[in-house]
Amino acid sequence: MILNMKYDLDTKRLHLLFLPKWFPHRYDPMPGLFVARHAKAVQQFANVSVLYVHPADEQNHVFEFENLEESGVCCYKYYFKKSKLIPGFMAWLVNLYRFVVCHWRGFRQIKRERGKFDLVHVHVLTKLGMVALFIKIFTGTPYVITEHWSRYHRSVGTYKGFLRKFFTKIVVKSADAVMPVTANLKEAMLDWGLQNRNYVIIPNVVDVNLFKPAERVAQGEIKKLIHLSCFSDEFKNISGILRVMKRLSEKRNDFTLKLVGEGEDLQAMKDYAGQLGITGKYVSFEGLKENQELVDLLAASDAMVMFSNAENLPVVMLESFACGVPVISTRVGGIHEHLNNERGMLTEPRNEDSFLIKLNNLLDNLDHYDSQKIREYAVSHFSEKVIGKTIFDVYLTVLKEKGGKR
Repeated sequence: MILNMKYDLDTKRLHLLFLPKWFPHRYDPMPGLFVARHAKAVQQFANVSVLYVHPADEQNHVFEFENLEESGVCCYKYYFKKSKLIPGFMAWLVNLYRFVVCHWRGFRQIKRERGKFDLVHVHVLTKLGMVALFIKIFTGTPYVITEHWSRYHRSVGTYKGFLRKFFTKIVVKSADAVMPVTANLKEAMLDWGLQNRNYVIIPNVVDVNLFKPAERVAQGEIKKLIHLSCFSDEFKNISGILRVMKRLSEKRNDFTLKLVGEGEDLQAMKDYAGQLGITGKYVSFEGLKENQELVDLLAASDAMVMFSNAENLPVVMLESFACGVPVISTRVGGIHEHLNNERGMLTEPRNEDSFLIKLNNLLDNLDHYDSQKIREYAVSHFSEKVIGKTIFDVYLTVLKEKGGKR
């Protein structure tokens, strides 16, 4: 065991290993985009290697591998075929074995091709936190955690199981820093007894060079609303949005809502909008949009609409800010930490009456919002430069405590 690792921080560009639970992969480009953006932000200041392991049903081989450079970040993606032949606990053991094999192969390949890593950065607990803890025990390599998951909120009700809670406490306590994306998430973690001496709040990242305001023409008679999500009605409450759109259409006819994205409940929401009779004139489903096509839709909108039952810090809200677009959202997770009357409106979750009143008020007062000021807030709080430097400073503090100098 290495007990006293020395880091020459004056002459060495750090090599960081990202271990994310969620990350864009060959079967779906959307999960964990916020992790990919953290990696890209940090890449400005250090060398980042991402090791992502994905269990898959679709592939033919037990193990498959991709080595890609994405936005300047070196990504090692391992895929293993999930066991279906053996039921229950044995299948879990087989999948755990394949999970471990993929990580072991990844560690060896990264070390061989890019050298030893100085610090491990875990994104989303708990299993990968255990991996980082074992690395720390056997090599002395420190690790930090960024947590994005809303499961720690008791209202969500998904943080369950004695063993999960037991090992999560150990992993969090042993980490050299814990970086939840909101203060609200930190408090939720502490409420479960997840103690660490070094909690640092670091938000998600938005690409302010991509997401930026469009050239505005005079505001038309029709106000353009937009909603971006993964179409999970349980969490995003899209059905609630559609009901409010129906009621709003009975008050006024000067608005449209574009729903952008795809997911498990997309078809059900299309059917529901049809039943409400709002498809076409008031509501349209645009499908999945990415990159400039997404920016063009968002920047041309007058307001972003969210009515989620649970969130932490949704990237779509930050992207709206970067485009100078105000947001109306429920007061859940850490949204209220950044959304105020200068940048939009807050309403209460599941309260459709309040949401209707505030949305109607917002449409009547769009001139109240200063697009440039909304944009400036995003640049100063969520840009790659700001977030990357903040995370990098945490790394330096951790490594100095381990015996380094700069």
